[in-house]
Amino acid sequence: MDVGRIIKTEDCVAEGAAWLAELDPRFARALELTGPLPLRLRPDGFDQLLSAIVSQQVSVASAAAIWARMQGAGLVTPEAIVAASEDELRGAGLSRQKMRYARALADEGIDFEALRSAPNDEIFKRLTKVSGIGIWTAEIYAMFSLGRADVFAPGDLALQESARMLFDLNDRPKERALRQMAEAWSPWRSVASRLLWAYYRVDKGREGIG
Repeated sequence: MDVGRIIKTEDCVAEGAAWLAELDPRFARALELTGPLPLRLRPDGFDQLLSAIVSQQVSVASAAAIWARMQGAGLVTPEAIVAASEDELRGAGLSRQKMRYARALADEGIDFEALRSAPNDEIFKRLTKVSGIGIWTAEIYAMFSLGRADVFAPGDLALQESARMLFDLNDRPKERALRQMAEAWSPWRSVASRLLWAYYRVDKGREGIG
């Protein structure tokens, strides 16, 4: 089953960036500012999605602290989450809602190995069945844990704002409009994401200096 290009190394990212720069001079200009783009690959599996749930609606520092407590308590496998009491999960820092999401993920029995060879749409459908996992989380998982080269996350506010700045738009594009824009960046939409995120950081930093 064809799943498209898989990003495995910095060379893959550089190839995608060069393709985008050739496609649109604005991408080329952004790349001059950002320099080489990061690989940003992560492992795949249950703990990656559990970590994403933990990170929802809290600061980066809070998410890191909670995740460290969960790792310390061994609460990073489906079996451990199912066996844990509410007091144990609360003690690690999970809210009642996130406890429910964590248990839903543990109960779902996702075949993470099978996802590695599944088409993108099937990955999104499978993951968003789980309470607490939306399309953004599923897209980020496909992009960075599975290395899919042609995935975009148009609901991401930083990507929307970066696109507004780079393409000199009057307003920040909404999710549907940005998804349509990104169709032109296939088959390297994941690299376009990396470039837009990097450009966002550079541009905001430059604004701050000025």
